Amino acid sequence: MTVIIPLSNVASQTLSVALDGQSCQIKVYQKTTGLFLDLSLNNAPILSGQICRDRVKIIRESYLGIQGDFAFFDTQGLSDPVYDPTYAALGTRFKLVFFSASEL
Repeated sequence: MTVIIPLSNVASQTLSVALDGQSCQIKVYQKTTGLFLDLSLNNAPILSGQICRDRVKIIRESYLGIQGDFAFFDTQGLSDPVYDPTYAALGTRFKLVFFSASEL
């Protein structure tokens, strides 16, 4: 089941979402060097400081324990959200999408 994660156009945000029965905590934040994502599963960190690129899987490795994966998508082209210094397009132009394990 594909899910679009609702992001706001703010520099730093943390969301808690249930995805395929998994309790996920997602932090998306802008630094001077780009846009990054941290992910926790059941409040246990599994990924920190992952750079956000267009159409590139974020998790990539099954040993991290999450079933599924995330990716950002540019709805107006092929730009990486990491290069949007204003973060103003988060949630509109740049969408964070979760894909269940069966979709990968």
